[in-house]
Amino acid sequence: MRISSKGRIAIMAMMDIAILGRDGALVALHEMADRQGVSHSYMEQLLSRLRKDALIQGVRGPGGGYRLGRSPDSISFADIVVAIGDTMDQARLKQFKEGNRIRNEPPLAEMLWREFNRKLYEFLDAVTLDQFADHPRVVEAMRRQKLEQVEAPRRHLIFDRS
Repeated sequence: MRISSKGRIAIMAMMDIAILGRDGALVALHEMADRQGVSHSYMEQLLSRLRKDALIQGVRGPGGGYRLGRSPDSISFADIVVAIGDTMDQARLKQFKEGNRIRNEPPLAEMLWREFNRKLYEFLDAVTLDQFADHPRVVEAMRRQKLEQVEAPRRHLIFDRS
């Protein structure tokens, strides 16, 4: 298993949906794409893959967006990475040539990477969206962000020109 930028962006989008959609609110695609700094079409491709695996649900129309397709405590980070196809096939056994002979046993480096991939998958599978969203640092950051939005002085487009 590996986590490419595609995997990281998908995980961040799912965290957006888990955190911002906690009260049942839908999270708009363009907002997620803007927060991640990616194009709307790229974000749409990733969300499409997540929707196919029922990790999210899309709601069309004005005020539409995305919400989780399952409970956040049942969605692991590994589920997300697997859904977008950002994995290495762990069951695959490469054949290696040794002179004129083909052997089915991988060399040491391949064995090391397989073990690394297995450990990474186990780690990602043990962390759920709910665990992340309930983390004290995340809760505090969200509280600060809400306060900043409330306390930020509103500027009028016409009357408050500087």
